[in-house]
Amino acid sequence: MSARILVVDDIEANRRLLKAKLEAKYYDVIVAENGEKAITAAKSDSPAIILLDVMMPGIDGYETCRRLKADPDTAHIPVVMVTALSEVEDRIKGLKVGAEDFLTKPVDDFALMTRIEALMRYNTVADELRRREASGMASGSLEAVDLEDLKKPASVLIIDDNPRSSVRLAKRLREEGHTVVTLLESGGLSAEAGRKAELVIVSLNAEKFDPLRICAHFKMHETTRSLSVIVVFDPHDQAKAMKAMELGASDMVVTPVEDQELLARVRTQSRRTRYIDILRRRVDHGMELAVIDQLTGLHNRRYMINQLDRLLKRPSAEQSPISVMIADIDHFKRVNDTYGHEAGDNVLKEVARRLQANTRPTDIVCRHGGEEFMIIMPDTAVEIACKAAERIRRAVAADAFEIEGVPVSLDVTLSGGVAAYTGSGESPLDLIKKSDEALYRAKSGGRNRVESVAA
Repeated sequence: MSARILVVDDIEANRRLLKAKLEAKYYDVIVAENGEKAITAAKSDSPAIILLDVMMPGIDGYETCRRLKADPDTAHIPVVMVTALSEVEDRIKGLKVGAEDFLTKPVDDFALMTRIEALMRYNTVADELRRREASGMASGSLEAVDLEDLKKPASVLIIDDNPRSSVRLAKRLREEGHTVVTLLESGGLSAEAGRKAELVIVSLNAEKFDPLRICAHFKMHETTRSLSVIVVFDPHDQAKAMKAMELGASDMVVTPVEDQELLARVRTQSRRTRYIDILRRRVDHGMELAVIDQLTGLHNRRYMINQLDRLLKRPSAEQSPISVMIADIDHFKRVNDTYGHEAGDNVLKEVARRLQANTRPTDIVCRHGGEEFMIIMPDTAVEIACKAAERIRRAVAADAFEIEGVPVSLDVTLSGGVAAYTGSGESPLDLIKKSDEALYRAKSGGRNRVESVAA
């Protein structure tokens, strides 16, 4: 998996060393010698990951990271702080300004590549969701409610068969407000425990179960695949940690576990998981906007055409009848002209409600546009569709409409046109045209009636 990586360091030898290591793994590497140039390169070259030195002249790595994360154009790019500072507080400071990870100089090849590969997996999902969102709806920065969700405490499951280390980790996380369940407290590993957690900490030192199999289990099942998994490992057990990362673990912490580093990594991973969830929700919402009429809640014309096209292309379409009804609200313009567009909107919503209440679960009710609606009736002959259309017409006209802000009850009626698919290569537009012709006859014949085009 190749990608473009931006290396930022004021010392040329350091830039060259990291560039050589990454290019040996077939990454495309660009470099910058200070924070200002790094910000410019991040905007112009769109790197997948930024390796950012902390100690630089001018604006240091912390301030550079803060500016990158404050800019909507670069906030999504993962930043890995690279520092010669060995104090935990210095590393934690980087995570607090928005960095996704940190590496300590001299950079260990194992740590470098595992961090890069984990971030690349995250990027693959996040980038795909951002592309879908951009194609389905207007893209934008996260809303305030989303940002608050990112900051909330996490729900954590600790999988460790050592009571002392398990209790210590749980106690520290609970002190920070996180909800924690341990393997020992739950009495065993259950699917329910995994589903309730958003982050799992797995000890690779466990003796009573295979921790690598646990990692694989979470990433194999759809219900737990999105969980972030942090593995805890001994310094001499890098091979097992590498295998865990290959199996899908999101991050790793070496023993002895430093409290502040653990808390920072839990915070980072929980926010990353929630960010992906937010993107997924926004993509789902965008997909909904693409097929749902926002006023009535019915399917829109785009969905209607797609469904008709799908039904007409079924292998059984020549043998299975397909009928449609176009319904138009009679004298709808008078409602708008007399009582205003808000009253007209409320009439449209009530008509939509009555249509849905008087159609079968297999029928597809859509808003065709304006005051026109369409009901697609799969596996329905035109004779039966005409009876259904007449029942729908009567149901809409049966009770007067009580509309908020309108001083009188409104008598609302429909005219309907029914047509059936006759085969011979008819398209959705052909079928709509036939039902439109039947609707025109119903309007011309006095309204509040149903006409049809025979099969």
